[in-house]
Amino acid sequence: MLILKEGSKRRYSCTKMGTFLDAEFLGMAKKKNDPMAFGGQVFDPDWVIQESAAYYGQNRQPFLFWRSDPEKAYLYYGDSLLLMETFLQKYPQGLFDLIFADPPYFLSNNGITCKSGKMASVNKGEWDKIATVEEMHAFNKAWLGLAQRLLNPNGTIFVSGTSHVIHSIGFAMQELKFKLLNDISWVKPNPPPNLSCRYFTHATETILWAAKNAKSKHCFHYKEMCKLNKGKQMKSVWTISSPRPQEKTFGKHPTQKPVELLERILLAASSKGDLIFDPFSGSSTTGVAAIRLDRRFVGCELEEEYLALSAKRLEAAIKEKRERLNFEGIAR
Repeated sequence: MLILKEGSKRRYSCTKMGTFLDAEFLGMAKKKNDPMAFGGQVFDPDWVIQESAAYYGQNRQPFLFWRSDPEKAYLYYGDSLLLMETFLQKYPQGLFDLIFADPPYFLSNNGITCKSGKMASVNKGEWDKIATVEEMHAFNKAWLGLAQRLLNPNGTIFVSGTSHVIHSIGFAMQELKFKLLNDISWVKPNPPPNLSCRYFTHATETILWAAKNAKSKHCFHYKEMCKLNKGKQMKSVWTISSPRPQEKTFGKHPTQKPVELLERILLAASSKGDLIFDPFSGSSTTGVAAIRLDRRFVGCELEEEYLALSAKRLEAAIKEKRERLNFEGIAR
């Protein structure tokens, strides 16, 4: 059993994936006396546990895996599409100020790549496999449609991907009538070499930024971005290194993003106190960045291995933030 702590007062327990939370946790969740206020709305994380069970049946139930009420950060286990449908039952007018999504790239085709100077398989897991292009596009359009409905009227979404998936994402956004704002090129200064020597070395990922619709008045902190860029307008080409070794202290995810990348996104298009959602949380880099920048966070992840990794990273981010605040308080 994995025991997760929140501060020093409350403990939350999670069993292995596919089984239920323990009786103590479920009893606490049923009290429904712990609503969390977000941006003028009330987000009740425990409501999802109860309503999703009734809506989908207990075998498909998304559940709350980890929480920190002081930070208003929540991580759910389950299928993100099911969780988003559950959210929409209670929040049909929208809930989130910003969504960052790093969906499956569907790269697992038995090919090879280079990791740490050695040949390695590109296969990441069953979650990264799909049979046809048509199935991939249907999946992308389905989750994007749900994400769009969950955005607040002026909310925006950032979606990261390689050439294998990003064109489907962009086309689906056009079909759903998102307002496309930017396509950002994330340049990796030290990418792994191409072992086949038959292609250019893959050194970029594309991040599409879009508003909910044409009527949205999206948030963009122009001056903050200029400040980060030495007083000049920031371009849509970002050179940011891959995750640093300390970001993998507790383990790593095969498509893990650097904290610096997520911090720049959150600083650019959200404000303190905003509610951030990541439907494919992986190792929860989005959550780490949100905690560091005083944003609120809701994430969802399907793989047990990465849920456990996420919990450790989120706990470490909270500890680091509290230590920093204590130090600043003493310094004053």
